Amino acid sequence: MEKKNIDWGSLSFSYIPTDKRYVANYTAETGKWDEGKLIDDDKIVMSEDAGVLQYSQSVFEGLKAYTTVDGHIVTFRPDENGKRLYSSAERLEIPPLPVEQFIDSIRQVVKGNETWVPPYGTGASLYIRPYIFGISPVIGVSPADDYQYRAFATPVGPYFKGGAKPIYVRISDFDRAAPRGTGHIKAGLNYAMSLHAIVDAHKNGFSENIYLDPATRTKIEETGGANILLVDQDDTLVVPKSDSILPSITRKSLVYVAEHYLGMKVVQREVYLSELREGNFKEVGLCGTAAVISPVGKINDHGYDIEIASGMDEMGPWMTKLRKTLLGIQEGEIEAPEGWIEVIE
Repeated sequence: MEKKNIDWGSLSFSYIPTDKRYVANYTAETGKWDEGKLIDDDKIVMSEDAGVLQYSQSVFEGLKAYTTVDGHIVTFRPDENGKRLYSSAERLEIPPLPVEQFIDSIRQVVKGNETWVPPYGTGASLYIRPYIFGISPVIGVSPADDYQYRAFATPVGPYFKGGAKPIYVRISDFDRAAPRGTGHIKAGLNYAMSLHAIVDAHKNGFSENIYLDPATRTKIEETGGANILLVDQDDTLVVPKSDSILPSITRKSLVYVAEHYLGMKVVQREVYLSELREGNFKEVGLCGTAAVISPVGKINDHGYDIEIASGMDEMGPWMTKLRKTLLGIQEGEIEAPEGWIEVIE
């Protein structure tokens, strides 16, 4: 199989249309999802009054396909993405796609675009974006009747070019999610409301926003696009706990790696901003599909800089071990736990 003639190392994290994408449709008339299929056309045609355009009825996922050290093309824990998409859909009154169909759709998309999967060792990967949206006309405030599920793929470069350098972030004055709202699901509307905050952060020299709990504004939750992990002075991995935090698959995997591969103690609990100010944590990282872990070197709290002990020069030792171990599992260099790696035949 000959790969596309691409300078894989120069790819950015941006959209490039590939050969195939998967489409399935749900109609109220049939009351079920059709069997779905791969298509060539990357354009979507729908009513100007489609539910997704009027009331943002849409949920999505993100995962990657890799070429392993032994030449196999694999995906990482697609069943977990399927379960999360199912849960997200239920929350927005979208008919959930069966997890088995989701996994099959990912397999088909990767297989249909295998020449776009970057070679091993390039640091690049094939990013896969599955999503469901209300496609039938909706003028009154109500769920759509009909829905479309699509999954496309695009090759992306390494998130960090030249190594994972610590970033400078700030405590945000905006709220990411309301109490008992939709912060725990992967809905497009959650990300739309964060756009102004991230643009403003970038204008002021920060890479990201750290959001606090909206009820008391005293506890750390997550950023606009990633969960937060911390290492305390006793080398314990601390995972912020809140009903508003999106259950990240990368975070779940890193927690397992910490406990079972690195022998770390892991605690999931509420984390107070005051603990950061008091220097209780020597490492802080943002975790997600794109970067695995982005190290945080400094946090600005309304003009006061909280210096993380690991500093602004390089990723701390524990975050480095966590990131390298998970990447090694994904790329076939380290034996994976059972069920984590889906080989695309």
